[in-house]
Amino acid sequence: MRAAAAPKSLTRPAHIPVNGVMFTNGSLVVVLVLASATADLSAPPDGAAAPPDATKTPSGLAWKVLKPAHGGEHPGLNDRVKIAFTGWTADGKMFDSMPESKPAEFVLKNSLKGWNEGVQLMVKGEKRRFWIPAALAYGDKPRKPGMPAGPVVFDVELLDFIKAPAPPTVPEDVAAPPKSAKKTASGIAYRVLEHGTGKEHPTADSTVQVHYTGWTTDGKMFDSSVTRGAPATFPLRNVIAGWTEGVPLMVVGDRTRFWIPGKLAYGDQPTRPGAPAGMLVFEIQLLAIK
Repeated sequence: MRAAAAPKSLTRPAHIPVNGVMFTNGSLVVVLVLASATADLSAPPDGAAAPPDATKTPSGLAWKVLKPAHGGEHPGLNDRVKIAFTGWTADGKMFDSMPESKPAEFVLKNSLKGWNEGVQLMVKGEKRRFWIPAALAYGDKPRKPGMPAGPVVFDVELLDFIKAPAPPTVPEDVAAPPKSAKKTASGIAYRVLEHGTGKEHPTADSTVQVHYTGWTTDGKMFDSSVTRGAPATFPLRNVIAGWTEGVPLMVVGDRTRFWIPGKLAYGDQPTRPGAPAGMLVFEIQLLAIK
């Protein structure tokens, strides 16, 4: 997330077409520059369908190594990758390209499902061709104008990646708030884990800087500024209602765990794909009030 951009994963997940690649960010809105592909790169001769010697996975993804490399470490979903790529539709139309001189950099899990799976198979310096079915790309009927429909082909070179910090430990009381937790009239439960030294509370109109991690009640982490390695800064008016109410209960330095009911988060049946449903658990550390 950009500093000063509102984490609308806290309001709603975003599907953002970036340079032709649909970056899916389930927690925060990441704004990148939309660039059109201008290079004249011919479609691969086997772009219409994966050849017999391509390796296929159970999901339907197929791939071939175009340039081998010999590293032993693979990127994970939370790692930041630097990639050069070109993408074509199955009929040979190039819809995007970012060369090695101007690569794409992003957290891997915020990309196409086909990239999520395929890039994790790669090592630094390797180049692969991926045949990605529609279900792992933009779909047969993309929701965003300009996105290519149906299966697509990408030549992807993994230039580098930076390992993400280890994710925070799942709270022992993630399933439900303990009896010792305080509760607000709206239904938010919370427990202060560390007391800060600040005296001032933010208001609903404040902009705050925080580190945070969010889990569903079954212990699945769906977002974390900690794993991104950078705190988030945003106006409290631009986040889910549970944050707008809960963060003003804190002072700078506080680390608090919140149990936020679905009605104050994304809902019990979110309307946007990828949004976590029901009650959510957030651990928030208030770093600054802007």
